[in-house]
Amino acid sequence: MQRMMGLVRRCIDDYRMIAPGDRIAVGVSGGKDSLTLLVLLSALREYYPAPFTLGAITIDMGMDGMDFSPVQALCDRLGVAFHCEKTQIAPIIFEHRKEKNPCSMCAKMRRGALSRAMNDLGYNKVALGHHYDDAAETFLMNLLYEGRISCFQPVTYLSRTDVTQIRPLLYLTEGMVRSFAQEQKLPVVHNPCPADKHTKRQEVKELIASLSKTYPDLKNRIFGAMQRLPLPQWGITPHERLKEVVQHQNHHEPGQTEKTD
Repeated sequence: MQRMMGLVRRCIDDYRMIAPGDRIAVGVSGGKDSLTLLVLLSALREYYPAPFTLGAITIDMGMDGMDFSPVQALCDRLGVAFHCEKTQIAPIIFEHRKEKNPCSMCAKMRRGALSRAMNDLGYNKVALGHHYDDAAETFLMNLLYEGRISCFQPVTYLSRTDVTQIRPLLYLTEGMVRSFAQEQKLPVVHNPCPADKHTKRQEVKELIASLSKTYPDLKNRIFGAMQRLPLPQWGITPHERLKEVVQHQNHHEPGQTEKTD
């Protein structure tokens, strides 16, 4: 845990994600990534030199079978305020609109619900659980499906909602997050979404896993390229940071395709 917290702090420092007095909400889906982020930021706030307030917001999309009471219990144990925003996003998308490609609309509606909840509760920043592997996959998705060289940014200010998105897990690989969630017995919530594991992201995950058998450093090279170009807002991290992430990437199981966030 100390090693992972060190990488999270370096990521936060490198991209200046947290300022004194920030009110930060972790966007908690119930998956391993967001729960790991919640636990690490909760521990970090005890000694981080820029004092910040931490909360958690879950967007309940109205799907049967999702129980967030274990997440509430975890937040109570960590001393983190928890808010569950009830919505009807899933029925709108799957029952009323019957979307064939629901992911884009779902993500847009969840972002809107999250921003409204943050404004209502007085948070100015939202911490999202995207990690190292997510960044490499997103870069390749944009290249293959849209013909764009782009990726989400470590820090993004959304002027329409006056909310800043931060991604403190970018130096952690999916293998590290998975191991942490298992070791800490985090209360991962089952995702009953009918589109889960049938998305373009899943296709790219499997493509990277296949290519990595021939090119073991593929994800490392993609991540490094985004920093060395650099893509907008990515050009802060020194090469030593990348080397450290690569060492941990090689230590954990490459090529896994599981993702619950």
